[in-house]
Amino acid sequence: MAAVTSTYARAFADVVLHDKLDAGKAVQELRVIEATLAESVELRRVWENPSIPAEQKRGLLDAIVAREGLSKPVRNFVAVLIDHRRIPFLTDMVEQFEREINDRLGFAEAQITSARELSDPERNTLEAQIGKLIGKRVKAHYQRDSSLLGGAVVRVGSTIYDGSVIGQLQRVREKIAGSA
Repeated sequence: MAAVTSTYARAFADVVLHDKLDAGKAVQELRVIEATLAESVELRRVWENPSIPAEQKRGLLDAIVAREGLSKPVRNFVAVLIDHRRIPFLTDMVEQFEREINDRLGFAEAQITSARELSDPERNTLEAQIGKLIGKRVKAHYQRDSSLLGGAVVRVGSTIYDGSVIGQLQRVREKIAGSA
C-alpha cells in the first residue's frame, strides 16, 4: 500500500510543480474530495464498486467538482484514482502528497503544543527558531495543553524538542535519581 500511495502522490506532486500550480490549493481541494467521500457512504460504495462503469463514477466526480469549484488537475487526479480502483487509498495519498510537496518546497510540518495560547510575535519567533534548528521553513500547527505548566513541546516528524516546564522538571528528577 505504501508503494502505491507514494507512487501516486509523487506523480501528482510532479504535475503540480511542473505546471506551477498552487500546491496549497491542490491540497485543500483534495481535502474537499476526501471529506465528501468520508461523509457519504453511498459515494464511497459507488466509487469502490467495480461493477459500476467508470464513466458513471467520473460523472459523480464532475458533479462534485462543479459544485465545489475544484480545479481540473485535482479532478483528473481523482479520476485516475477512480479508474485504477485506488480510491480506498485517497486519504493516505493526500497525506503523502502533502509531505512530498512540503519536502520539495523546503517546508517542515511542526506540531507545537504550548501551555498557553501564543501571540503572533511569539509564534513567529518560535517558528523562526525551529526553522534555524532544522534548516527548513516551518508550517506550524498549534495546540494548548495546560498540563505543561509553561514552555512548549515541538514535534517535527519523529523528533521531539521538549522545552516545557514539566519536561524540565522530569529531566531534573532523572538527574537526581541517577546520581543517588
